[in-house]
Amino acid sequence: MTRTAFFVSDGTGITSETLGHSILTQFKGVSFRQITLPFVVSNETTLETVSQINQAAIADGEKPIVFSTLVQEEHRDMLAGCNGLVMDLFSAFVAPLEEELGVRSNHNVNQSHSIQDQNAYRIRMNAVHFALDNDDGARTRAYEEADIILIGVSRSGKTPTCVYMAMQFGLYAANYPLTEDDFDDLTLPKCLIPHKDKLFGLTINPDRLSAIREERKAGSKYASPRQCDMEVRGIEAIFAKQSIPFIDATELSIEEISTRIVAQTGLTRRLK
Repeated sequence: MTRTAFFVSDGTGITSETLGHSILTQFKGVSFRQITLPFVVSNETTLETVSQINQAAIADGEKPIVFSTLVQEEHRDMLAGCNGLVMDLFSAFVAPLEEELGVRSNHNVNQSHSIQDQNAYRIRMNAVHFALDNDDGARTRAYEEADIILIGVSRSGKTPTCVYMAMQFGLYAANYPLTEDDFDDLTLPKCLIPHKDKLFGLTINPDRLSAIREERKAGSKYASPRQCDMEVRGIEAIFAKQSIPFIDATELSIEEISTRIVAQTGLTRRLK
């Protein structure tokens, strides 16, 4: 079964996408064609959105699923008239809160991702710059400033995890790739030894690693199942010998990896 799902927002669409994706993943037997419609901020753009949803309903012969975080009541009412199943995420949460708190929300558009807290924005940007500057072992002089240093084999998810922890948590996350040259005596590279208490490992299923590397360098030794199996066994041996905490990232999203690392290490998030 294939259905169309729309994520409608008066902002970037990140919130509607995140909540919508979380809900849709509960329906394993259905494939969703997903369409994000951001910056729906006027009567004109709302009517265009309704038209696009109605066209999809005709083409599919089924109601599209619509996840909406529109704030303005007028636009939400217009969207409710479309030929789709509208999940109004704004009213589902705001109305009960207004009743409980006895205060009406301000109904301002695009508040969740606006730059209102300059300090939080500065923390996020500094953390992202740190993650990019200290990616893949390119620099090691700034490890004194790092909150955490991820280690693992190439393509095990270190870089996106570092960037996510920077963006969402404001953490200074560096990463360093270990290679087969590091596996001979199961010792850490000299640049990591002074920062051993900051190290956290990522491992991955060798078959999955081979598939990921094959997309990058098809037919290479780097992507071969034998090479991937050797590297994964080597890195896990280092984790064991050096008593470095680690998690298996094979079946986990970047969000899950990051959250589990923070929970397991007890790191304090700079961004709440």
